Amino acid sequence: MPNTIRLRNRIAAAVALVLFLVAVPAPAHAASKEIIELQTQVQQLLDMMQRLQSTLDTRLGIVQHLAEQTADDANRVTVTVNALQQKINAQNEAGNGKLDTVSGQVQSLNDSVDELKSRIARLDKSVQDLQTQLQNVQSPAASAPAASNAGVAPPTQTAPGTQPDVSAPVAPAAAVNTAPPLQETFQAGLRDYNSARYDVAASEFQDVVHSYPLDDLTGQAQFYLGEIAYRQLKFTEAVRDFNAVLEGFPGSPKAAAAQLRKGMALLQMKDKRDAGIHELRLLIQRHPQTPEAAQARTKLNALGVKITPTPAPAH
Repeated sequence: MPNTIRLRNRIAAAVALVLFLVAVPAPAHAASKEIIELQTQVQQLLDMMQRLQSTLDTRLGIVQHLAEQTADDANRVTVTVNALQQKINAQNEAGNGKLDTVSGQVQSLNDSVDELKSRIARLDKSVQDLQTQLQNVQSPAASAPAASNAGVAPPTQTAPGTQPDVSAPVAPAAAVNTAPPLQETFQAGLRDYNSARYDVAASEFQDVVHSYPLDDLTGQAQFYLGEIAYRQLKFTEAVRDFNAVLEGFPGSPKAAAAQLRKGMALLQMKDKRDAGIHELRLLIQRHPQTPEAAQARTKLNALGVKITPTPAPAH
């Protein structure tokens, strides 16, 4: 645009100069044929310059209009590309979130199946143990008459006037194994645990686990065994005990706490960081509204780990 203005100014100056030369009266003796031809050529030059100026103005307007259209098209393309990029980013984030959610749900389902298999195996073992105990009880009962007969000497003939021998051996009574009382043993273990008498408490909780393998209190006793091992920095044993709670007693009130403590114990072990993070994520997915899930989120945030969004409940 500035170049056009300068060109117009130069053309106007040239025209003014020519007009000035034409307007100046020439001497009478100078009016000749050459001057007339020069004036004609100047006039032709003026006409050509005017046509050139008109052509330049027209083409300049066309170029300016095309440039404005190109700028508008570029702006629209930029806006469209930005919107498309935002849409692609949103779809990628949504797809990644759904994939993480589905992966977590599949993993939870696999864990549930594994827990069910372990529970069935424990039940089978318990049934076999009961059958073995029943057979052991029935066998002494069946052999008791034979043992009694074997332990008593046959009657002997006594001479008239003598006393019979009443010192015959008597069959010993069968020993009876009695299990410790459940509630009293569990409460005693809990008191010793709260008093930091961990070795005594561990022995009492072990009695509960061994004597009552299917009782609900056994799951809690197993949890406290894991807590004792954790406080004694025996993280491998703690993981084993907490895992026994999750596999054998998934409905226990200590299940969420057991999974939290299992994840914490794994984080304390070398090369078990990923496994610990996995346990804390599973806890958040399985028990999202519990205080243990809140503690798991705090721990994951402290580790700088992204937390998988909790899926919305189905209506």
